Amino acid sequence: MLSRVPLVLRSLSLAVSCAAGSAVALELPLPPPGEDIVGQVQVIKAKYEDTFADLGKANDLGYTEMVAANPGVDAWLPGEGSDVILPTRFILPAGPREGIVINLAEYRMYYFPKGRNVVYTYPLGIGREGWGSPITNTAITAKTPNPAWYPPKSIREEHAAEGDPLPTVVAPGPNNPLGPFKFTLGTPGYLIHGSNKKFGIGMRVSHGCFRMLNNNVLELAGMAPVGTKLRIINEPYKFGVSGGKVYLEAHAPLDDHGEPSLVDKHTAVINALLKRDDLVNQLRLDWDVVREVVAAEDGLPIEIAVPDNSVASTALPLN
Repeated sequence: MLSRVPLVLRSLSLAVSCAAGSAVALELPLPPPGEDIVGQVQVIKAKYEDTFADLGKANDLGYTEMVAANPGVDAWLPGEGSDVILPTRFILPAGPREGIVINLAEYRMYYFPKGRNVVYTYPLGIGREGWGSPITNTAITAKTPNPAWYPPKSIREEHAAEGDPLPTVVAPGPNNPLGPFKFTLGTPGYLIHGSNKKFGIGMRVSHGCFRMLNNNVLELAGMAPVGTKLRIINEPYKFGVSGGKVYLEAHAPLDDHGEPSLVDKHTAVINALLKRDDLVNQLRLDWDVVREVVAAEDGLPIEIAVPDNSVASTALPLN
């Protein structure tokens, strides 16, 4: 079985950009037909004052994915000159590349603007345990700049019980948790909105709504019209093809009932693979690497196989 370090280096050898400072917004060209991977991994040298929260905000990355990609590195004090991986390479979610796709397991949104050969991808805060975000197909039904917030009764009761009573309406401004913009969704009770809180993007923090960095929600507001389709999924394991090679990207599964067993995780990997009709009968998998990827849950696309028309076996045991 491969060690953790070679796996990371294998990922970075695919496309590494050593850079300092902020990256541009994650507008990425779509890959050619039949391919699934966008972006490239970056490595930066941390400055003394850097934290994962600040580096994530500067590079359109959430806190959880920064932690996952950098095991063993202190999220609050990486250290002057330390290498920090920016996991800005992504396997696109399976399914139609249209409208907005939110994958809860990776705390991330993908927006495919109509008539353009690009994808925008943004980190999200999602529903915390007990207030999970929905898995559904819906659409944007309204767009509202500088929204007021009308806390529902359940949230007012929760705050009151904690000694932090809320008014029935919070006016637009720095104290409004919706930030500068909100999208109303066809699923009642749920929004996509900005956030005037410094932390929480890329974490399970909300009452089910989707929080974005304010600059990101304003960018999306200028592009996504009312009526844009929205598909919300929860897929911790994504398979993708790039340059004739097959990759697996693994994230920690979301589960309000405790950590899934290893058998459950491996079953979910097989089920995700079986959904890829274009791959399922044409793979020579390196199962040792697959196990390592599933164990690492670092969100980095890792090469696990090459297509092989002479091989028609994918149901080998993972456990």
